Amino acid sequence: MKYVAMIYGNQAKWDAFPAEAWPEAIAKQDAFNKKYRESGELIGAYGLADAAAAQLVRRREGLPVVTDGPYLETKEYLASFYLLDCESLERAQEIAADMPFADVEPVELWPVLHDAAADV
Repeated sequence: MKYVAMIYGNQAKWDAFPAEAWPEAIAKQDAFNKKYRESGELIGAYGLADAAAAQLVRRREGLPVVTDGPYLETKEYLASFYLLDCESLERAQEIAADMPFADVEPVELWPVLHDAAADV
């Protein structure tokens, strides 16, 4: 079963994180990614740009209409997401709890209802 694990953030949170702590935080995240890629349970890990880089795309009269900014006016936004492939919900929960910052920030876990393979 596939699951999406999501971490939320905001600019104030990133700004408050000490610059000297970033190398260790990135190393912990890289170790997490490597561990679960090697087990075959992590399909992909994706860190997103700041919310200021987000765009909304709509279609009007067959053409794309693009506006700046995230859709919702909120302090928190999706910062990164992970695609997991696990034997059970319990295993997905164990992996989510093993994420480097899960002791201070929650990880949102969603079952993937439908999987449309990109290689078909």
